[in-house]
Amino acid sequence: MAALFNKRFLLKVVSFISVIRGYNILVLVLAQYLTSMFILAPDKPLREVLFDPNLFFLVLASASAIASGYIINNFYDGGKDLINRPHKTMLDRFVSERTKLSVYFILNLTSIFFASYVSFRTVVFFSLYIFMIWLYSHRIKRLLFLGTLVSTILVITPLFAIFIYYKNFDTVIFVHASFLCILVVMKELLKDLQNLKGDLLQGYRTIPAVYGEGLTKRLLGGLTLLSTIPVYFLIFHFEIGHMDLFFKGALLLMVVFLIVLFFFNVPWQYLLLYNLLKLVIVGGVFGILLIDINTLINRVF
Repeated sequence: MAALFNKRFLLKVVSFISVIRGYNILVLVLAQYLTSMFILAPDKPLREVLFDPNLFFLVLASASAIASGYIINNFYDGGKDLINRPHKTMLDRFVSERTKLSVYFILNLTSIFFASYVSFRTVVFFSLYIFMIWLYSHRIKRLLFLGTLVSTILVITPLFAIFIYYKNFDTVIFVHASFLCILVVMKELLKDLQNLKGDLLQGYRTIPAVYGEGLTKRLLGGLTLLSTIPVYFLIFHFEIGHMDLFFKGALLLMVVFLIVLFFFNVPWQYLLLYNLLKLVIVGGVFGILLIDINTLINRVF
């Protein structure tokens, strides 16, 4: 009996982590801290950035809001996900809808509580952010173009919050952000291609559902070429230390991306491309360490 209870409890824990995309939240937390240390506040000692209480609560507020967003998105997309990802959906259902909604409200309140430590304006910021996540999940994501645009904005908003906190307006930051935005748009389009069957049956007006796979693939190809522009400037016109190695590697992966996109036609094509983009994004997070690798030890002390 105890073994059965432990197994069921473990399944619920795994299910809940699956619902809130725990790995994505971990990457977000790392991205916020590494961006703060090496891009937004490069002149401050690492210890001062790491133990900044305002930054700590901004990161917690972001993580709580994002986790609640994944829950509400899972709630509204239940029917579509059952068609597109039946195995993951069955795993997610080990946690009841009532429990998910209860945790959703708790996480939202927790996010506001963490934000209140920083300032009243931060509370307003995250209140609006939480509302927009709900509005996107409830309505906007079904709308043509607007769904992709709003989804991209919601993904980069937590990093934007850190950007506002440090008030760093260097051009290089906007170039980094433009590259990230292009990758996120591409990732959203690939997700729509993977979910095409469910989107058509559930009435979602995504770009692949309205204009077809062919046009979406050409759009992805154009965005891939567009992504090389910020990469070129970052490598040749800005001082980014050894992070240029990451961007050179990213260019090679973009070539692989184009080859798979236009010359492969297999069932797992879009999943492979989606994971390839995730690899570039996650690699970019850890690649931030290369910016200041020569003085990293000195900054620690």
